[in-house]
Amino acid sequence: MKTRPVDWSQFLLYFLSIFLLAGCLDIRPSSGGGKANFTPPRKINPSDVALPQGYRIEAVATGLTFPSGVAFDESGRAYIVETGYSYGEKWTTPRLLRIEPDGKASVIASGGKNGPWNGVTYHQGAFYVAEGGEQEGGRILKITPDGKITPLVEGLPSLGDHHTNGPVIGPDGMLYFAQGTATNSAVVGEDNKKFGWLPRHPEFHDIPCKDVTLKGENYKSPNLLKADSKEEVETGAFSPFGVKTSKGQVIKGQVPCSGSVMKVPIDGGSPELVAWGFRNPFALAFSPDGRLFVTENSYDDRGSRPIHGTGDLLWEVKPGIWYGWPDFHGQRPVDEGDHHKSLTKGRQKRLLASLPNDPPKPAAILEVHSSSNGFDFSRNAAFGYIGHVFIAQFGDMAPDVGKVFGPVGFKVVRVDVTEGVIHDFAVNKGESNGPGSWIGTSGFERPVAARFDPLGTALYVVDFGVMTIGEKGPDAREETGVLWKITKEGGQ
Repeated sequence: MKTRPVDWSQFLLYFLSIFLLAGCLDIRPSSGGGKANFTPPRKINPSDVALPQGYRIEAVATGLTFPSGVAFDESGRAYIVETGYSYGEKWTTPRLLRIEPDGKASVIASGGKNGPWNGVTYHQGAFYVAEGGEQEGGRILKITPDGKITPLVEGLPSLGDHHTNGPVIGPDGMLYFAQGTATNSAVVGEDNKKFGWLPRHPEFHDIPCKDVTLKGENYKSPNLLKADSKEEVETGAFSPFGVKTSKGQVIKGQVPCSGSVMKVPIDGGSPELVAWGFRNPFALAFSPDGRLFVTENSYDDRGSRPIHGTGDLLWEVKPGIWYGWPDFHGQRPVDEGDHHKSLTKGRQKRLLASLPNDPPKPAAILEVHSSSNGFDFSRNAAFGYIGHVFIAQFGDMAPDVGKVFGPVGFKVVRVDVTEGVIHDFAVNKGESNGPGSWIGTSGFERPVAARFDPLGTALYVVDFGVMTIGEKGPDAREETGVLWKITKEGGQ
């Protein structure tokens, strides 16, 4: 049998093309959805949003400042929380607002300088708000319709990159909420100074929920706490900036803790751990059959321990389970595969010497840097897709989070949780994806939450508003937020 001679020139051309492509990716500039020019006022045009046939969208409230969540009372009236804080160190007043039939907002309650207020739920005559706690630590607040604010939980570890999020009432009558991590991937570094919190809280760091044993990996950086210093320091995992760790060192776990889902009695008390090992668990929702799900904003390609190419995750939450942060993305270790190799610092090593458990399989893996946030389950055939999840995607914050070559997110997606299949549901019309400010239309900017009304016939989408990304980082614009309402023609 004759064998065909190998044409080694073809192999050489193939490998050369791969090398050149990798080089192009390194030098090609990032082009995220925040790279837009915006001149107020924001224009609103529902016809600029594409929906499946038979659905319609309308704007029911405009001119909101950094809205983050929506809830409904017994009569179906909508209430919005405004965060009072935005990345980019922009501070306003956190507020709970009632949306009147004419679209105007009435103030129910106002907070102080401890935002962001990240999400709201309503239960038996009271509102429950997760106060992010950028200045003083996270809290869970109970707010009555007369505006009285009562803290149910205080002192949550929420002074860093990510905050106290949620909340939602479970079938057991407990109040469930989520707590994000202080850092991107468990190591305090230069990116945390850029976020603004490191100079305010130089002692702050991530806290594990249970004891962890470290490998002793440490990361060098300039001493950011000394002006004009040429000194270099090393920082380990789950430690304050400039504090090294050693091989075999045990970091004691405690509750409340970072990167976790916790619960508390409806009248307050000590938080109980539900599950841990999340990076930024942003929103919680129970499925029609009573299962708890959470969206997780995954790693960024930034800081002392950057991790590349990790899509946001949708998880079913089971009690007592560790979900992989800071050493896994879903079931994939961060020290394996080129998909986790940072464009600037290569592939990262694991931090933990042993695993609490093998991480489970995610319900769905969403787009990288999509910032998949607030979500809800459809429960009514009049809207359709019963049991499917509708997730609001805030959109990328590139280049601060890593490099992208086109806008990611800025829409609402539908997920079949039985198979993990993701479909676009509501997205801006145009030749390419992106926020209205980027593509030159007047639809969505940054959807941050999605929730059905009590009847389940209308999906309300909270649009945070315009946020561009400049040389100094995020720049959120006040009074550009919108509450949208999506219904199905013929739905009751």
